[in-house]
Amino acid sequence: MRKALILLGMIMLSGCMKPSDMQDQASYYLGDAGVLNHYRIQRSSTWVLQSDSKLYIAQGHFLPVGNPYARPNVVAEEAFAAAVEVFPIVRRAEQPLGLEEALTEARSYGYDYLLYTRFASAEDAVGSVEQWEDSGRWEDLGLDRAVLQLMVFEVGTRHLVDYARIETRGGFLQFYKASPDDLLRPPLQDYTGQLLGR
Repeated sequence: MRKALILLGMIMLSGCMKPSDMQDQASYYLGDAGVLNHYRIQRSSTWVLQSDSKLYIAQGHFLPVGNPYARPNVVAEEAFAAAVEVFPIVRRAEQPLGLEEALTEARSYGYDYLLYTRFASAEDAVGSVEQWEDSGRWEDLGLDRAVLQLMVFEVGTRHLVDYARIETRGGFLQFYKASPDDLLRPPLQDYTGQLLGR
């Protein structure tokens, strides 16, 4: 019923909106209803970095609650892939590091900011009919979820300038081809864009 009301509301508003606005609104509401992939970013500040900032990216050793088999450096890898689209100078730690190690390494390379990431939790539901048939348990069928924690430190002063929490969830129409790892890139692209005020 809720989905039908949302669809009716979007049709009624279609005369007042540009096609790109309609597409954004439809994507948002379909994501919120669980049909498409969806994420939410909560930031502690609206800090904006200079466009010529040098950004060092590292991930902590923490294994995500609920999915201890995630690749060890996956959030740093995805954050790096997102950051190179908007920052001119970006470097990523090759392996997970503790916070002190990451700050020391960023300082040794002469970087301005450290983006320190944690894969806080992940829920990997069954991703295909074949996997579900192997498992045979109804509780395994569902949507993937992940929670990320991101901290931006000014390397010279070691001051925490931003803290963000990202909750991301797979959509029902896309659950068959996704894992928690696949849900990371879009919100990280959005977050790195926000760091530059975009």
